[in-house]
Amino acid sequence: MSFPTRISNNSSTLIDNIYINTYSNDFLVQPFVNGLSDHDAQIITLTNIFNYIPRQVSFYNRKIDSNSAYNITLMLSFENWQDVFFEDNVNFIFNNFINTYLRIFCANFQITKSKSYQKSKPWITNGIRISCAN
Repeated sequence: MSFPTRISNNSSTLIDNIYINTYSNDFLVQPFVNGLSDHDAQIITLTNIFNYIPRQVSFYNRKIDSNSAYNITLMLSFENWQDVFFEDNVNFIFNNFINTYLRIFCANFQITKSKSYQKSKPWITNGIRISCAN
């Protein structure tokens, strides 16, 4: 940008800036003299703009309710823990316990998949969206 944005009787300065996140030179900044104040506006023209298509994001959750909590308690109480209690090696004891527990846990608290569309710019507030639309 090589034009002043504030012009007075004694000086002209470039005190207004435009910052954009781009690595290409596909934009043009021009002055816009509006005559309303001692500051001129800047107009940026962006070329090669693409529309952002919201990305579909999947979320994975475990369904935990009172029925599944009751079922896991029941299944753990009926489990035969011989491979845990009658083993001498602490590593085998841990592995046997965790395998048994996770098998029952995953059977009762199943994973559900839900889909959602990610907002393109989460930092843009509704007020900014309304202003842009107007």
